[in-house]
Amino acid sequence: MDLADRIERFRETLEEWLRGLYHGMITHPAYEKIEKEAEDIEDVFLLACFPDAFGIPSPVSYYTAELLPYLETEFEAWERRLWDRDMLIERKGQQYHF
Repeated sequence: MDLADRIERFRETLEEWLRGLYHGMITHPAYEKIEKEAEDIEDVFLLACFPDAFGIPSPVSYYTAELLPYLETEFEAWERRLWDRDMLIERKGQQYHF
């Protein structure tokens, strides 16, 4: 193995390490925050459309029932997420206290 091969291998290793460091320090936490915020917005939308799933009577449910065929894949996951979740205020508080 000559010097050029060793330098090339070192450069590739360093490049991979720096890419992983950038992803771990900057990209990944940003993705996590965006995903949590999108999940919260989706939860609020579905709760506004289907409050009767949790025993909250709403006259709007009659009209939003037409959305169920389009949201059926997300509805079960949403219901499970809301039943398993701690208080919503506690979840929101976690976003601001690291």
